Amino acid sequence: MSLDQSIREYCKILSLPVVASCYQREAEASAKAKVSYQEYLYRVLQQQVVVRVDNSINTKLKKANFPFIKTLEQYDFSYQPKVDERLIRELANLNFLSEAKNIIFIGPPGVGKTHLAVAFGVIAAKARKRVKFSLAEDLLSELLSAEVSRRLPQVLDTLSRIDLLIIDELGYVSFSKEASGLFFKLIAKRYEKTSTIITSNKPFEQWGEIFNDDVVAAAILDRILHHCYPFLIQGKSYRLKELMGIKKE
Repeated sequence: MSLDQSIREYCKILSLPVVASCYQREAEASAKAKVSYQEYLYRVLQQQVVVRVDNSINTKLKKANFPFIKTLEQYDFSYQPKVDERLIRELANLNFLSEAKNIIFIGPPGVGKTHLAVAFGVIAAKARKRVKFSLAEDLLSELLSAEVSRRLPQVLDTLSRIDLLIIDELGYVSFSKEASGLFFKLIAKRYEKTSTIITSNKPFEQWGEIFNDDVVAAAILDRILHHCYPFLIQGKSYRLKELMGIKKE
């Protein structure tokens, strides 16, 4: 076996396909530039790391199950002047994740709650954090199914280890008391350990209607709001803005 074949075989064993494809080219370039062996090794490994990180990020974005990809740059803060842009951009540094703090977006449909939630999720995924996006109704179906199949402890454990859980559209569908109890268990499991972002069309004083139980609602709010950044968005609907724009055209 030649030296080239041996190197490629070692790269295969070590799962370094980029190194295998670029090491000869980089060796020739390094020889011409008369760079050190250390610099040559750095360049080769750097290319492998870049590809691996990109693949890791793409995998995390896919696993997050976002309904769409949105960024903070795409959010029109001028259209929602009451949203604290400074705080939003400060939170984008993701310190709230390391502090296990939550974010809640409350407001009527169309004001960009889901957009902001997804934008934070994308930033977290790009930082190689574990992110999961779920409609509140779908999440409760997952928990109820786990309860029936006696897998609830395992599912709760898995969900508790997700760095950022995004629960969208809480309040559009009322929960049964059983479902509310399961939701409380999830929030309690994640409490002060990991971060949750929730979007809802219902103000906090109406959460008793969501969970069909004022006591459970109070217990859930107590844990969510203990370490939390709440945003109450009372602006105009982006969907109406887009509709009016189309009509004007």
